[in-house]
Amino acid sequence: MITTYIGIGSNISPEKNVKIAIDELHQLGEVTKVSTVYEAEPVGFSGHNFFNLVVELKVNHSLGELGALLRAIEIKWGREVNAKKNQDRTLDLDILLYGDLVSESDPKLPREDLFKFAFAILPMVELNPDLIIPSTQRTISEIWAEFPYSQSLKPALLNLTF
Repeated sequence: MITTYIGIGSNISPEKNVKIAIDELHQLGEVTKVSTVYEAEPVGFSGHNFFNLVVELKVNHSLGELGALLRAIEIKWGREVNAKKNQDRTLDLDILLYGDLVSESDPKLPREDLFKFAFAILPMVELNPDLIIPSTQRTISEIWAEFPYSQSLKPALLNLTF
């Protein structure tokens, strides 16, 4: 099995859609860890706040299969097929890491979110602080310690039981 980390985001009915996303991930493999759900302001556009978290998931799917399955889940739960990057969304599922794979093609891995956004970095620190990010030789904790941006995050008041 491959250990992968999936970023989950929603700012349309986020309480419902975050729970749906985790339920759906249980169908794809073994959910081994779930971070705190954080509330964050949208980046790059004006809209409702997002709920964001990261799930550690062990899968037998290839990277291509996993990407297609995640996309199908997004669409199943109301994401527009032609959704733009910076807009409100019911569900956003991103592969942050797929084992130790480094890829410059789509999907680019490790995903750039792990260097750019607090809502991806902090949940990863919570799940696996000593994880060395492939191609960097730095742990996710080291990346967080050097993170220069001031993005406001606060734990969302959401009861997740699995």
